[in-house]
Amino acid sequence: VHDLTAARTHVLGALYKAAADGLPTLADSGYDGAGIGILTPVKQPADGRPLDVDTRARNALLRALRCLGERGFALLTQRWRTLQRITASPSRIGDIIKAALVLTHFEHGYST
Repeated sequence: VHDLTAARTHVLGALYKAAADGLPTLADSGYDGAGIGILTPVKQPADGRPLDVDTRARNALLRALRCLGERGFALLTQRWRTLQRITASPSRIGDIIKAALVLTHFEHGYST
């Protein structure tokens, strides 16, 4: 199924709760129309008109923030190949990711 269909089934309810608590979610344009608190870039108008400067700036900020998470996820899943096909319980995956993140920070010399 499409990402948005899967998200509606499995996670959007929790994201709506987070948005109501003041924590919006940044998503790519494939999640356009996902609902409250799901912030996506504004798409180019169908008639070819350019987006106004404020909308382009908003899109750039959303993409700049999202790229940090995307890069972190890519770093973890590529560096720790075991995370590519993990089948552990979702409650255990968080602990494994935390451990991998600590090791990755140590490896790259980041302070916590």
